[in-house]
Amino acid sequence: MARTNNNKIDGKDLEKALERQNKNFEKMLEQQANVILVAVDERMSRSEEKIKKEIKSEINTLANTLDKFLKRLTDFDDEFQIIKARVGRIEAVLQEKFGLVIN
Repeated sequence: MARTNNNKIDGKDLEKALERQNKNFEKMLEQQANVILVAVDERMSRSEEKIKKEIKSEINTLANTLDKFLKRLTDFDDEFQIIKARVGRIEAVLQEKFGLVIN
C-alpha cells in the first residue's frame, strides 16, 4: 500500500484493500457453500438408500401377503371343485335310486 507522508491510506489503497478482502470473503463463502452442498448431498444419498430399502421391504411384505392370499384362493377353488363333484355324484345317486331330480 502506498501511504502518504502522514501515514494515511489514500482512497485507491483503501479501495484495493476492500477488493482483496471482498475476494477473500467470496472465496470463503464459496468454500463454505461447497462444504454444505457436499454434506447435504451425502445426507440425501443416505436418506435415498434408506427409503429404497424400506420400499423394497414393503414390496416384499406385500408380495408375501399376495402369495398367501393366492394360495388360499387356489385352495378354496380346489376344495370347491371337489365339493361340486361330490354333489354331482350325490345328485346322480338320488336320481338313480329315488328318481329325484335336484335343480
